[in-house]
Amino acid sequence: MEQKIKMACIIDDDSIYVTLVKKIIETKKLCDNLLVFKDGKDGIDYFETILQNIEQSGIPEIILLDINMPIMDGWEFIERFTKIQNKFKKRITLYVVSSSINITDIDKAKSLSSVENYLVKPVKIDELEAVFSRTA
Repeated sequence: MEQKIKMACIIDDDSIYVTLVKKIIETKKLCDNLLVFKDGKDGIDYFETILQNIEQSGIPEIILLDINMPIMDGWEFIERFTKIQNKFKKRITLYVVSSSINITDIDKAKSLSSVENYLVKPVKIDELEAVFSRTA
C-alpha cells in the first residue's frame, strides 16, 4: 500500500528549477508540504533547530539536495547532516539532484551511505514520482 509523503524539502539555489519541481509536486500531489532553502546553511540551520524541538514536527521524509550552491554547498550539508541524521525520530531519505554529470560527483554521492541516489537535472517527472512513491 502506498503511503503519501507528508513533507519534502528542496535545498537548491536555482529558483527556476525550484519553481518547476514545486509545480510538478503540486500538480501530481506528491506530498502535502514542501520546505525550500536556497543554500545548505539555511537547510542545516533548520534541521539543527528542529532537533531542539521535543516534538520534532516539521521533519521532511525526503530531501532533494543540490551540490553547487553559495554559502554552504551540498557536500558540506551532507557532512553536517550525517552527524545529526540518526537523532531524528523518523527516516529522512536524501537525494542529490545536480546538473553535474561529472562521474566523480556521481560516484562520491553514491558512495555515501546517507545518500539514497543521484539524479541529474533536469529531473524527469517519472523520476520525481519514483522518489515520492513509498510502500507502507
